[in-house]
Amino acid sequence: MDITTTDLGLAARVQQLTKQYGGGENTVRALDGVSVGIRRGQFTAIMGPSGSGKSTLMHIMAGLDAPTSGRVWIGDSEVTGMRDEQLTLLRRRRVGFVFQAFNLVPTLDVQANILLPFDLDGRTPTPAERSRIDGLIETLGLTARLRHRPHQLSGGQQQRVAIARALATAPDLLFADEPTGNLDSRTGREVLALLAAASREHGQSIAMVTHDPFAASYADRVLFLGDGRLVADKPRQTPEQISAHMLTAEGADGRGAARADGAGRVDPARGPVDTGTHPAGRGLVEEVGR
Repeated sequence: MDITTTDLGLAARVQQLTKQYGGGENTVRALDGVSVGIRRGQFTAIMGPSGSGKSTLMHIMAGLDAPTSGRVWIGDSEVTGMRDEQLTLLRRRRVGFVFQAFNLVPTLDVQANILLPFDLDGRTPTPAERSRIDGLIETLGLTARLRHRPHQLSGGQQQRVAIARALATAPDLLFADEPTGNLDSRTGREVLALLAAASREHGQSIAMVTHDPFAASYADRVLFLGDGRLVADKPRQTPEQISAHMLTAEGADGRGAARADGAGRVDPARGPVDTGTHPAGRGLVEEVGR
């Protein structure tokens, strides 16, 4: 019997993922045999220098791009091979997105923006969903802003609306791509604290791509990519520790960086193995390659 993503305690996983652009001498290998899982109920940061493949990994994992080879699952649904219509429904119903650009509809007020996923799905929230959304709105401090349009909000308030919209459908996994990139430091800290609380208090699975060590320090787990490979998998880290790993990733190729770091070593048969001792990071899923 096949081991499922749920059996592994994962919200999503990829297996032997590759992504190439171009051809011949101009081929660029953005991902090179990546196997990893995003743990259910955890806040995971994905880091790496420019060109490391971190955004490509997120886009493929979210069904926004297709791999050259390999397999992708959201929950127990295999994404690879899905038709466009199937991918659209999966993203709408089971995945949430928070981007650096807030992507709010300028002609809609805050409440309508938050409820937009339901409108696109052709339904209204159930009473239970409505109650949970009302709780989100209160927690995010948006109660007094429901009739405001995006241009009447600060950047931090707009990002809070984007977070509420992303969480409104209780997605299996929330993807956040540089969510604090357009925010000042204080507002950025508030947004990161909200994401961490969503994971810690409500069991929301989150995968966040960032280049900022301070942002990544809010996560329970930090994945480091280099040259399209997963080079380290760490439990919660300080910004200083994350910066040191980033320097290693920038100064060595993927295999070299992985060998240089015992806690991010690579088992050639099973992929990355986490030997960390922090409860939030113990036991990187070794089954993803099965």
